Amino acid sequence: MNTQNTPIHPKLWHREFWLMALSNFFLSMSVYLLIPALPTFLVEEESFSSMQVGIVMGAYAIGLFAMGPYCNWLIQRYRRNHVFFVSVLVMALSLTLFTHGHQWLGDVPHDVFFYALYRIIIGAAFGLSQMILCSTLIIDTCESFFRTEANHASAWFGRFSLSLGPMAAILLTQLVPRGNYLVFDVSAGSAMVAFLLMCMVSFPFKVPEENISRFSLDRFFLTSGWVLFINLVVITMVIGILMTLHLSAYFYGMMMLGFLCALITAKYVFIHVSPKYEAVTGIVLIVLSVLVLIVHSAISDYLAPVLLGCGIGVVGSRFLLYFIQLSLHCQRGTSQSSFFLAWECGIGLGLFVGFALADIPGRREWFALLLIIVGLLMYFFVTHPWYMRHKQR
Repeated sequence: MNTQNTPIHPKLWHREFWLMALSNFFLSMSVYLLIPALPTFLVEEESFSSMQVGIVMGAYAIGLFAMGPYCNWLIQRYRRNHVFFVSVLVMALSLTLFTHGHQWLGDVPHDVFFYALYRIIIGAAFGLSQMILCSTLIIDTCESFFRTEANHASAWFGRFSLSLGPMAAILLTQLVPRGNYLVFDVSAGSAMVAFLLMCMVSFPFKVPEENISRFSLDRFFLTSGWVLFINLVVITMVIGILMTLHLSAYFYGMMMLGFLCALITAKYVFIHVSPKYEAVTGIVLIVLSVLVLIVHSAISDYLAPVLLGCGIGVVGSRFLLYFIQLSLHCQRGTSQSSFFLAWECGIGLGLFVGFALADIPGRREWFALLLIIVGLLMYFFVTHPWYMRHKQR
């Protein structure tokens, strides 16, 4: 019987958590597959300029915030997993319509507004599904003493998709006939895999709260973490800018090696280091990665992605814990949503800036270097002292 009693799991890595973590991976994959594929399509098939491509890719960042204020009301008004299912289905349908819509809907005007709206819808559906998955479903199915570890582990599943998604899209485009179209079907299929995985998870019924406002910051944005939010947006903008470069599948594969380095150092090295200098080290690694790309030496293809992946992994893990430690006990879900929004918003803005600067050789790398230095200085002199004064845990 599906009651309000939450199942007890003596370990974190139980069946339901594996299913939800893998769902997070495939859901993120469906979005990251589009980063190299959609711009190529827009340039080759629609003859868009670099600025137009940047507007379309950056519109995703706007969509991320569209449903956030209604997240708490939706999961109180309707069952939380049902809202997740609907949002994922909207994602999959949008991705399917991209390549097959002309067969079902006839000819539609394919201008910048059309594609920007398409990206906003995907961003809104992805944002809502991620906020429900990470801030509610994963937390509610874990024991209280496992929740921080659960947030950390599930975030890593999404982080690995940041490299695997673009790598898969590039390989499909290069190795499969009409692979640039197939990527969108694979992206829709990845979203449906996430949907099916979550169908296998049993969620106990929770009695909804009374007098819930339709518009709320609960489970959406942690106002007490606004400085941390801005700093993380600045840092992840650099990731978005670098992803607009003509990177190879090999580059993204080596980035995964950097992720593994970040996991190993977190367990054996940074456990003995002050959190302040752990984050500084991660940002410095990103700085070095950008410098290696600017120098463009013989080892750039080997060293730059490893440094970038390691830096991203270290910064992501530390900032996630910072958001948790800034929140009150009842705000853990809100802190997860705020971290997700800062991370994805930064990448979306970086995609806009990167493609907008694409016509000027070398400008993207130098702008990325300037941004990451600003992020480093902001963290060292503003964010960390501010965090130490305001942390709750």
